[in-house]
Amino acid sequence: MSEEMILVTGATGKTGRRVVRRLRERGVAVRAASRSGTPSFGWTDRDTWAPALEGATGLYLVAPDLGSPEAAQTVAAFARQAAAAGARRAVLLSVPDGGRGHEHVLAAERALEHAGLDWTVLRPRWFFQNFSEDFLLDPVLGGEVRLPAGDGKEAFIDAEDIAEVAVAALTEDGHAGWHYELSGPRLMTFGDAVAEIARATGRDIRYVPLTSEEYAREQRAQGVPEEWVQLSVGLYEYVRSGGLASLSDGVQRSLGRPPRDFSDYAEAAARQGVWNV
Repeated sequence: MSEEMILVTGATGKTGRRVVRRLRERGVAVRAASRSGTPSFGWTDRDTWAPALEGATGLYLVAPDLGSPEAAQTVAAFARQAAAAGARRAVLLSVPDGGRGHEHVLAAERALEHAGLDWTVLRPRWFFQNFSEDFLLDPVLGGEVRLPAGDGKEAFIDAEDIAEVAVAALTEDGHAGWHYELSGPRLMTFGDAVAEIARATGRDIRYVPLTSEEYAREQRAQGVPEEWVQLSVGLYEYVRSGGLASLSDGVQRSLGRPPRDFSDYAEAAARQGVWNV
């Protein structure tokens, strides 16, 4: 059998770097794709594709702007070139059904499905790690998380679970042709999540529900570009409307175990000092 080599795009992101770590722990060769990597890789620079794909047998795809009209064409072209270069498997990190621009997301998924690869699509919910590694970290550190999500419920998921599913699909049989809807084990509001972080840290951290208009004004005042203001408002409105208030069995079905719980994540992150001030 030829040796496996997995090309990981988005290799410095929340899921990508976990996929890289888990593959290397299994002894699988990894090419962590980035502009600063060797060879260099960029989704918008097609001249970088062939060197990045050389020798790759599998792909972990984190495509930028998946909800844009151009995404499907980019994913289709890259996946077809990968298949022609000898790749056999591909895992695409997608988003849940519904919400603004989702017709473009579905088009990108279909593009992968018709590229001649054994494909798997992951549709995860909001990551636990948004509170500790991304845009919600500073509000948590500041003691006040101000969002227009109301009391809408979401099935937050651990990025470690997403990475584990991706690695299984890239290295094991039985996952080709699946759309895995990936959620955590329970429904929570953003207020519930903030309260669990407060308990884990012993700090006074509050969730403050805003209207979409209030949130947009605050974001603009902080210099956030209007495109991102509108995108984030739409995402929070979808949560508030109940569009994500459901659980899925993708982790159980793919890994044979239940997903990790938010309280375990919060306690572990608190022990690591992530939210110390």
